[in-house]
Amino acid sequence: MLGPFRKVNAANPIMKANPNTTFDCPVRKETVRWEEKDVFNPATVVRNGKIYMIYRAEDVVGKHAGTSRLGLAVSTDGIHFKRMPKPVFYPNNDPMKTYEWEGGCEDPRVVESPNGVYVMTYTSYDGDKARLCVATSRDLENWQKQGLAFGEAYNGKYQNEWSKSGSIVCKRVGDRLVAQKINDKYWMYWGDQAELYVATSDDLLHWTPLHKANGKLLAVAESRKGKHDSRLMEPGPPALITPRGILLIYNGMNAPRNGDPNLPEGTYAAGQLLFDANDPVNLIDRSENYFFKPDQPYEITGQVNNVCFLEGLAPYKGKWFLYYGTADSKIAVATAPQ
Repeated sequence: MLGPFRKVNAANPIMKANPNTTFDCPVRKETVRWEEKDVFNPATVVRNGKIYMIYRAEDVVGKHAGTSRLGLAVSTDGIHFKRMPKPVFYPNNDPMKTYEWEGGCEDPRVVESPNGVYVMTYTSYDGDKARLCVATSRDLENWQKQGLAFGEAYNGKYQNEWSKSGSIVCKRVGDRLVAQKINDKYWMYWGDQAELYVATSDDLLHWTPLHKANGKLLAVAESRKGKHDSRLMEPGPPALITPRGILLIYNGMNAPRNGDPNLPEGTYAAGQLLFDANDPVNLIDRSENYFFKPDQPYEITGQVNNVCFLEGLAPYKGKWFLYYGTADSKIAVATAPQ
């Protein structure tokens, strides 16, 4: 397991909603306070000696509440961030509008490709279905939407199916997390169900979920009765190749019945999974219990109570920095020695 992680309580939460920044929304054709309601669920990348954070922000516009856009913030110490005044990724009048409006663009995760292009998985939400999508950038500011992650798989079978949370398998190269092929394929763990799924790709853009012989999705891990992940499992930061295997930090939700009796119903707490580095569908070990749970006031009370949702991981200045959303309202950080 990676860790142990300690929350930076003296500084947390490191980011809160900001009612003063505005953005001219091209879809709504109005000026919106794009991060007025909540900020949470960030991705992080180390670039040019700084940590870049891409974070989810929600607005409030009249009867409309909670369109998500992605902001960008930069830090030289991993704790104090300077935000850019405008979102860098958002619903627009483009081919993705049908999937992104008006729920928005949610929950990014970012890795580098071997040729230096940043690849972001994110969730589009149209108010009815969440769909896993892909975008690319060379500078983290200007992004190109690449479409639905599973849009071409199995003749479009998954175009209108619920999908979320893509964690691409990568290796650490200095302070960068670079996508790594295994058996001539890129791999990605995904899903927010009682089972965790996996997909492969040749190019990091077009992904194919793995099936069993009966045509159903291949599950590589399952939720457990009596545990923090009794209701569902959802990938956290990019999966990391380590000397012992592929390490995946994941978020588990506690079921109202048959869950961990020591956690409130609906709690999001985190565990760790270890897969075979030569066979990414083979789960070889997992944490018996959660290693990270809500225990601070800003994690217990918010838009959704009792949530620590881990999503960003960065090796920086001799430490691991782990970034997470708190109660779907704010952003916090924990650190561990490398």
